[in-house]
Amino acid sequence: MGSEPVPEQESAVLEVVGTDARGLEGLSLPWRRRLRQVDLVAAPQRLLDPLRCWLNGTPGSIPELIPTDRPDELLARLRPALAEGKQVVLLASGDPLWFGIGRLLLQAFPTGQLRFYPAPTSLQLAFARIGRPWQDASWLSLHGRDPEPLAAELQRRPAALAVLCDPGAGGAESVRRILRASGLEAAYGCWLCERLGHPQERVLRLAPDQPTPADLDPLHLVLLVAETPAAPDPARLPLFGIDDGLWLQHPDQPGLMTKREVRIQLLADLDLPAAGVLWDLGAGVGSVGLEALRLRPELRLWAVERRAGAAALLAANAARLSVEPAGLVEAAAPAALAQLPDPDRVLIGGGGRDRRAVLEAVLQRLRPAGVVVVPLATLEALAELRPLLETAGLQVAIRQLQVWRGAPLGDGTRLAPLNPVLVLSGRRT
Repeated sequence: MGSEPVPEQESAVLEVVGTDARGLEGLSLPWRRRLRQVDLVAAPQRLLDPLRCWLNGTPGSIPELIPTDRPDELLARLRPALAEGKQVVLLASGDPLWFGIGRLLLQAFPTGQLRFYPAPTSLQLAFARIGRPWQDASWLSLHGRDPEPLAAELQRRPAALAVLCDPGAGGAESVRRILRASGLEAAYGCWLCERLGHPQERVLRLAPDQPTPADLDPLHLVLLVAETPAAPDPARLPLFGIDDGLWLQHPDQPGLMTKREVRIQLLADLDLPAAGVLWDLGAGVGSVGLEALRLRPELRLWAVERRAGAAALLAANAARLSVEPAGLVEAAAPAALAQLPDPDRVLIGGGGRDRRAVLEAVLQRLRPAGVVVVPLATLEALAELRPLLETAGLQVAIRQLQVWRGAPLGDGTRLAPLNPVLVLSGRRT
């Protein structure tokens, strides 16, 4: 709220004042004085008794008090009061225009008849409690909503995400289950914020193996804050299919990587030999090529990525997995391919508009019995590249991968889809 002076208002204006969790005690002195000057005060039922006691203990006339908990009855009382020129203040929680009563009031009254004075929202309080700027944060609400948007938002890897939990649909535990199903527990710090602004507020950082508190208050939200995942113990990692959250990311596009389920299929389609040369073109964070080295340590991996800073990121991810690529090339294909030895296996994960030229260059260099695998997002790209493999005499195969991940839905589980992927592959005979 702050201590700004209350402006003078014309009589037919409804003043909508946000309060924090302290209710009446959180109002500034000018607003307390204002409550004694108006004809009618509307407030949530939980505030009416404290408000009545306070007004009875101060000199002067007492305004009429009405509850805001029943919208139809509230509007039926506000309309004639404003029409009669009465001065009215309505107390609301937080920012009335953020999941508050403001939307209802704007539907019922002209904008010029309303004045809004917000208090801090729960999001502001939550980020303030953990001491983190929140101009880059995203948010979403799960109140009465399907959890699928949360799974989709996590795939975009936001820098910070505030989730307004639905206590009737699992609350914070649902958020943690979706985070776990996304394979991103290592990539996010998880903060549980309860009763923000109340004297009994609680803010906890929950480790992945720490249970959600059994005494969790219904009034809570979860903050997910991106952080650099701790270096894993390579000996404890799976042979392949490493969780998405364990990979270091490009900071400007943190979600741009091959997802775990697709990565597993690509490794299978590459049919990795015990030794030879593997090109990973458009390597991104290196997830496919580096996992290939864990499967076949004698392979010589050449990872090519044109993004600035790619070589350092690829080297850091290789070190986390204790594998050693033969070369990390920070340049664009196909120009970068001239310096590489002829390949036995090629994964073309990037290329964009240059993908045709990249595939043509690969086919000129691919060794006998070599395999090229190209994951694609569109049918048009498949139509463009497939004839090149067939004209070159390769044995062609096409797959379409559609992956769903389990997400909590009430007392059960629903499946949230990832984007489908087309996989074009060719084997030189």
